[in-house]
Amino acid sequence: MRTSSNPAFRNLPTSPGGYARFGAAPAGMAGAGGMFGGGTGGSPMPTAGAQDRPLTVDDVVQKTALNAVLAIAVGIASAVVGLGFIGIIGGLVVGLVLALIIIFKQSTNKALVLGYSIAEGVALGSLTGLLESASSQYAGIGFQAILGVLGVFIGMLVVYKTGAIRVTPRLTKMVIGAAIGVLILMVANLLISFFVDGGLGLRSGGPLAIIFSLVCIGIGAFMLLLDFDQADQAVKAGVPARFAWYLAFGFMTTLVWLYIEILQLLSYFRQ
Repeated sequence: MRTSSNPAFRNLPTSPGGYARFGAAPAGMAGAGGMFGGGTGGSPMPTAGAQDRPLTVDDVVQKTALNAVLAIAVGIASAVVGLGFIGIIGGLVVGLVLALIIIFKQSTNKALVLGYSIAEGVALGSLTGLLESASSQYAGIGFQAILGVLGVFIGMLVVYKTGAIRVTPRLTKMVIGAAIGVLILMVANLLISFFVDGGLGLRSGGPLAIIFSLVCIGIGAFMLLLDFDQADQAVKAGVPARFAWYLAFGFMTTLVWLYIEILQLLSYFRQ
């Protein structure tokens, strides 16, 4: 499978010959590729464990939707309660630890994946709540950010399905390089801000900060495009169904990136 910009999607195991390892997909699965185009048809499958059968698009959609809804629900609760900086720092630390465990172990443990979504929900919800409580000018900014993420998700799904932009090895390398580049700039801006007020100006709210956020959102959108392709390849390769949790985690990392950047951009326009 093609390498993804998302570390969570790299080196997924495959079944030799795709679905042939378990037999052809049942007729009910024939249209399962509606989202990514990975469905197959054929004769009934032999009996196998629910987590041993080949992955379907429905598996990925359901697990991703569950994690997204859970993160939003926890985020709203965290914003209402007003956990503040404790929620932000605590959620980010727990989320980072769980993410590293999932990535390096390629874990399909749903408790870890759901835990990651909950932790990020706490962090982002606390951040949004803190921002909205700081001034009335930020009222409703969290809801707008969610709509923005949803819009980017749907837009890139349409782009992927229509083939308007094809995911190629060259495009993948470009997106990975751009993502690494902006991450380096973020770290540099943070370090310099300890010594120079405003750092490099990438988060100051000025024209440069707006341009930087737009670039980050653009990169996040292309990362999402690559993630769609990786999920599509996983379905076609016959990856075991349990890896739907792993793929859902990968989608969540990209959605978290997009939410943070869209929230940042909206805050600039409201200042």
